[in-house]
Amino acid sequence: MAVAGFSSVAPAVAEPLFPGGPDVPGIPSIIATPSPCPVVEARACMRLSTNEAWLVDNGRVVFGPTPISHGKAGFETPPAVTRVSFKREFHWSTMHNAPMRWATFFNGDMAFHVGPIQAQSHGCVRMTEDGAHRFFDYLNPGDIVQVIV
Repeated sequence: MAVAGFSSVAPAVAEPLFPGGPDVPGIPSIIATPSPCPVVEARACMRLSTNEAWLVDNGRVVFGPTPISHGKAGFETPPAVTRVSFKREFHWSTMHNAPMRWATFFNGDMAFHVGPIQAQSHGCVRMTEDGAHRFFDYLNPGDIVQVIV
């Protein structure tokens, strides 16, 4: 039975307001943007030239970009397609006598971890607390990591 003055109308479907996502930290894209890394199977993507990293699902960004720093001259973080080897929530670097919170290791002894993003490292990828924690939670041993220039 219809009520006078009311009708059943489907809601209007509008275009998203922020196709690439708003530039507000912590607010995700409405439409997932494509990953800048060409390997579709990669679950993490890092671009050295812009000091940015992303988490990816089937070629679509699910987190990022997040700011990073990487290896300095003589300790470069090389472009590569590699895999996550292991993770440690609290790791201590015996090589550099330093803490590595939310460490997600890839490409041998390199890892994504919390560290000052204003300075370059000895090859690891330094991230903000939020970035490193998200990478730690999202990535698992065996996941593909792609590093591009």
